[in-house]
Amino acid sequence: MKKLKPLLSTMLCLCTMCALALPAHALEYNINAPDNPEYGKPTSFEPVVTADGGAMKNEDVSKNAALIPPGFGTPTSYTLNTGEYLTPNLVPSQMAGAGQVNGNVAVVTPPASGSTITVPGATGGYTITDTSTSPSTTPGFTEVTSDLYYSDGSLGTLKIPSIGLTVKVFEGTGSAPLLKGAGHFEGTSIWDGNCCIAGHNRGVRNDFGKIHTLRPGDTITFATRLGTRAYAVTGVNKVSVNDVSGLEPTAVNMVTLYTCVNDQPAYRWCVTAVETV
Repeated sequence: MKKLKPLLSTMLCLCTMCALALPAHALEYNINAPDNPEYGKPTSFEPVVTADGGAMKNEDVSKNAALIPPGFGTPTSYTLNTGEYLTPNLVPSQMAGAGQVNGNVAVVTPPASGSTITVPGATGGYTITDTSTSPSTTPGFTEVTSDLYYSDGSLGTLKIPSIGLTVKVFEGTGSAPLLKGAGHFEGTSIWDGNCCIAGHNRGVRNDFGKIHTLRPGDTITFATRLGTRAYAVTGVNKVSVNDVSGLEPTAVNMVTLYTCVNDQPAYRWCVTAVETV
C-alpha cells in the first residue's frame, strides 16, 4: 500500500498536467458588432453617392435623424415621417419641416391671410381661421406708443394656461426688462401682425422655461390696452441664434416667443401661435 501512494500521486500530477496542456484556442471566441449601423432615414432629398462606392454620402442616418414612431391613435399616427426624435438635443433646426414632429410638437407653417388650418391637439383638432373679408398680404404692424403703457411700465400680460404661466411684458429685450418679466422685441408690432416676445428660462427668472413643451393647439393670451387676443400654438422649433426670420412682420395676427436652449448657446427655442376666433 505504501508503494502505491507515490504511484497514485504521480498519476494525478500527470493528469493535471495533461488537462492544463489542452489548446487554449478552444476557449477563444469573437463577437462582431454591427458595422456602421443606420438608425434614421436619409435627411437629404437628393443624396449624392461619391465615386468611392458610397463611402461618403451627404445623408444623416445616425441617431441624430432617428425618429420614435408616434403613439397608436395619435393625430399623426398614420402620417409618414412623424414621431419624436430619438436624440432631440442633437437635432439641427433644418431637419424639422412642415408636418414633422419635433419634440412632440408638429411643425406647422402659419396660414396665409384668408385661409384655414386645423392643428392636431389633445381633443382631436383646433381650427384657426382668418376672418378678414378678403385675403391680404399686407403685413400688420402696431407701433409702441406712450399711451399703450400701464402704470407699472408694462405693455401687457402674457398667459399660457397649459404651463401655468402669467407674466408681464415690458418693452425691450435687454437685461433690465427681462429682470422684471418677458421682453417685447423693439421694432416689432405690439398688436396687429407679428408680436415678438422673449423671456428667460433659468437663473434670475424662469418665465419661458417650459415653452418648448407646448403642443399644437395650446392657448396663449395677450392682454394689452388695445384688448385681449387668444392664440393657438402652431409650432415649436429649435432655431439658430442668428436666425431672425421669426421677427419679420406678418399679415396674420400672431405671437412669436423666444428663449434660450439649455446648454446649447448656438440655438433658441421659437414658439409660434396664430390668433384664434
